[in-house]
Amino acid sequence: MATTTVVICIDGLDPDYLEACDAPNLRRLGRQGFLRVGHSMMPSVTNVNNVSLVTAELPEKHGICSNYRLVQETGEEIYMESGEYILAETMFQRVKSGGGQSVLVTSKDKLRTLLADGATVAVSSEQPPDWVVEGVGAPPAIYSLEVNGWAINAASFIMSRQQEAPSIVYISTTDYAMHTYAPDEPQSQEHITILDEAIGELVDSHPDITLLLTADHGMSAKSRMVDLKSTLEKYGIRARPVPIIKDRYVVHHSNLGGCIFVYLDPDGAGGQLDEALKVIRETPGVEEALGRDEAAERFRLHGQRIGDIVVTGEPDAVFGDPSEVEMPPRLRSHASVHERDVPLIGYNGDFEGFAFNENRDLGRYVFERVLAQP
Repeated sequence: MATTTVVICIDGLDPDYLEACDAPNLRRLGRQGFLRVGHSMMPSVTNVNNVSLVTAELPEKHGICSNYRLVQETGEEIYMESGEYILAETMFQRVKSGGGQSVLVTSKDKLRTLLADGATVAVSSEQPPDWVVEGVGAPPAIYSLEVNGWAINAASFIMSRQQEAPSIVYISTTDYAMHTYAPDEPQSQEHITILDEAIGELVDSHPDITLLLTADHGMSAKSRMVDLKSTLEKYGIRARPVPIIKDRYVVHHSNLGGCIFVYLDPDGAGGQLDEALKVIRETPGVEEALGRDEAAERFRLHGQRIGDIVVTGEPDAVFGDPSEVEMPPRLRSHASVHERDVPLIGYNGDFEGFAFNENRDLGRYVFERVLAQP
């Protein structure tokens, strides 16, 4: 029986990368266990899906509906990168309450600060402790192809140093490579090889583990920017569109994504909602515009943490303000329903009779099959 379950979230691992790139270790693990395509949560952004994985809950329960949000009560815009915003129990907290050990390793430090509560050891490539650097080497830059291999190697090293085998090890990478290179570009093969070799070495070094692997979202090429603020202003509707993909890693996506929350002026919100919905729905590049209640029900979101209107884009569209950001010539991004396809891989576990359809189901497996055991 496996003593440690390792969950790996490969940020931005669209299934197209596995189709286009050679990944012998991942394919071997899939053959010996399972490999299939499932879906991510919406919006298809990093924080929403990592929290869904570590809580096994929907956003309507855990409360993380974006990377970035407007707090309507104060008018403040905040990064959703602190554990205080998570409303559900995480696997790290569950392990701690049972007296066990857990490890969290991330490439992005924002995920360490968001997820780490309850973890016995929590390390990011951007804030690594000296003892990990001594054992693994200095981490590569966050905007590099090599940083994700370092995170996986660091997790393996930390596992080997623990006196008591951790019940759960959670590894989350960064999607700089996927934002920058399409699946058929040589740099993508280089990056997938780095990941594949690191995962192969992890399994070889710890042969008894159960391994679960997925992505937080896919990735698409984008070619047009939709400016909802100016569009609504033409009709006398004052609104505050908030880019929910926004985080501190602007090199990735320039804060341009395929989903956006629109907050209407409080003085006119009640009377202007229907008009705003009509205008937005008729705007080229918009796929859907849903009022708060409908969006919360459709996408299973926490109704108090989303906009008056939730807007999703067509496959090639992102939302932004051209007075604040210029559309990059080779933008690859996510957040819409078109980036929901993600791989699901399981190896060396008791998977019989368990349904894996969404990335969140990997977390559900941890809670129901691993941490539920006496």
